[in-house]
Amino acid sequence: MITVFGEGRGFRVVWLLEEMGMPYRLRPVDLLAGVEKDIEFLAINPAGFIPAIQDGSVTMVESIAIMEYLMARYGPTPLAPDSHDPAFPAYQQFLHLGEAGLAASMYFVVGARNLAPQEQRQNWSAGQAKEVFDSRLGLVTRQLARSPYLAGETFTAADISVTYALELAQRAGGVTLGEAERAYVTRTSGREAYKRAMETCKSTNAWAARATMQQHTG
Repeated sequence: MITVFGEGRGFRVVWLLEEMGMPYRLRPVDLLAGVEKDIEFLAINPAGFIPAIQDGSVTMVESIAIMEYLMARYGPTPLAPDSHDPAFPAYQQFLHLGEAGLAASMYFVVGARNLAPQEQRQNWSAGQAKEVFDSRLGLVTRQLARSPYLAGETFTAADISVTYALELAQRAGGVTLGEAERAYVTRTSGREAYKRAMETCKSTNAWAARATMQQHTG
């Protein structure tokens, strides 16, 4: 059985596995407690970041690479259009943009906004990261004006990638999404596989609930 180590971006992997109907187990990793104490996890990923997976003799890190591996190994699946499908270029672009352009940039904004000393929370690098996020978000907005999902009319793994990034931005980055993006997240997060993933990822579920409460209380 596939073991997923850690939530965070590991939520993408759990959601994908739920969409594919594949058995797995989620093994929590507590970064705040210090991964140097988690010998089992460090044997899987000595670099100490999440997520990671173990699939038999295969170990992998990086959420998008893990998703591509799972779809290639256990597909075919409509979550990954064939390379000759007209939807493939947009799929490929937004699958990677969800991390490289959106979540990776937002990671530094979230760190500055929530963890940095007060006088450093609006530092230059955080501002630059936010500008990168905003510019890539513009590509998402443009695509959603053309189709309900990022690769066209059908939900794909690109939507898992980007939805995670948009929810990260809303919950922890202080970002207010536009109407089109909010409607999009409502569509993607309304899927049954997303709901099952949230039930499994209890830390993510609790974090989302806290963020919603904070937004409503100002």
